[in-house]
Amino acid sequence: MRHFPAFLELRGRDVLLLGEGEALEAKAALLRSAGAVTREAKRFTAELLDGVALAVGAGAEEDDLVALHGACVARGIPVNVVDRPDLCSFITPAIIQREEVTVAVSTGGAAPVLARLIRQRIEAALPPLLGRVAALGARFGAMVRERLPSLPARRAFLERAFTGTPAHLAEAGRQLEAETAFLSMLDRADAQPTGFVQLVGAGPGAADLLTLRALRALGEADVIVHDRLVPDAVLEMARRDARRIFVGKRRSEHCVPQEGINTLLVELAREGKRVVRLKGGDPFVFGRGGEEATALREAGIAHEVIPGVTAALGCAAQAGIPLTHRDAARMLTLVTGHTRDGILDLDFRALARPGQTLCVYMGMTTLAALHQGMIWEGYDDATPGMLIERGGTPEQRELRGTLVELVEHGPEWAGDGPVLLILGEAVGMAPPPLMPLTAAKAVVGTPDPV
Repeated sequence: MRHFPAFLELRGRDVLLLGEGEALEAKAALLRSAGAVTREAKRFTAELLDGVALAVGAGAEEDDLVALHGACVARGIPVNVVDRPDLCSFITPAIIQREEVTVAVSTGGAAPVLARLIRQRIEAALPPLLGRVAALGARFGAMVRERLPSLPARRAFLERAFTGTPAHLAEAGRQLEAETAFLSMLDRADAQPTGFVQLVGAGPGAADLLTLRALRALGEADVIVHDRLVPDAVLEMARRDARRIFVGKRRSEHCVPQEGINTLLVELAREGKRVVRLKGGDPFVFGRGGEEATALREAGIAHEVIPGVTAALGCAAQAGIPLTHRDAARMLTLVTGHTRDGILDLDFRALARPGQTLCVYMGMTTLAALHQGMIWEGYDDATPGMLIERGGTPEQRELRGTLVELVEHGPEWAGDGPVLLILGEAVGMAPPPLMPLTAAKAVVGTPDPV
């Protein structure tokens, strides 16, 4: 984030407008609507900056604009020269206004037209009378704080009020009824909120593969308990002031043991927190979500599961592999290559059956043992397959070949990201690789797709 977003109080304060033209007039109108007192000039002199809160320039001589910028920087006065990022210490965003609700959209000055287009989308999504909902919070804020001194309790109440009947009535223009409903809800509010845990699937890594329900949960959570496989782009979707607790695992290395995670979730919920347990992929597909759900249920903690796009679906979709196909695979099997006590305990006879697509999670360290067990049961060494690292993200890498080729070259190809193995005739229906396996040997270990 290059620019820190902030809203300035300009009522009754002087603002310098240097220059002339439509662009400057537009800025002047916006500033006056915020209560600023504008001071206009066509040529710059240092005295013009005395007592001003900020300065804006457009349509003036180049020397004047440069002098304005230099003088403002020297005095610590925010300055904006329209369409000149090099002469700006602040930028003005595209603005959506709903009475007391203001939404600002910025591209850091790189693409103002894009900011305007984004603003139009948000304009279409926000109710015209959304500001009336904010007015409820302003009018009864002190009463809410007195009735609910606990911050989690206040937040939980306001979330219900701003998404429930009081908000709907306010958005319909029925303000008196909205106020009555708000006070009635406040009278029934619980001063000590009840904790709640959501086991949320973050998907394979791309932020835009989050479900809408997962996005809503992140926006409401007090605490985010997350794994190593959850990228920063997904965590950025959470509420800014939500506490983040990392409990990641890397193969046999555990930052926090599973029993410790279970205890942590219970303790946070008993403190009245709304907790999101955020996991890569889906919580109930090799994510130990079942163990956590059991611990929560035994502790009497209310919880729910929000599914995510599991790695097999995300990886296959991006690689163009149809996991099922009438001509190649009428069955899909998901299996973990992770061992317990060092033993790969799998039904190799079932895995070796033809007519299926096999997706092996966390299988790099046991790839040789998996290969040996399946070949023993008659699996064809020449079956097409693909190793996919960091699947479902912009950094996805792919290594294609037969099973025996992947066993031979996979370990030296794999990086430090999670790897999924997909085997079966359906893999052969994916689009042609960017580079054949023989050529890929020359670039093993590089981060580029192969």
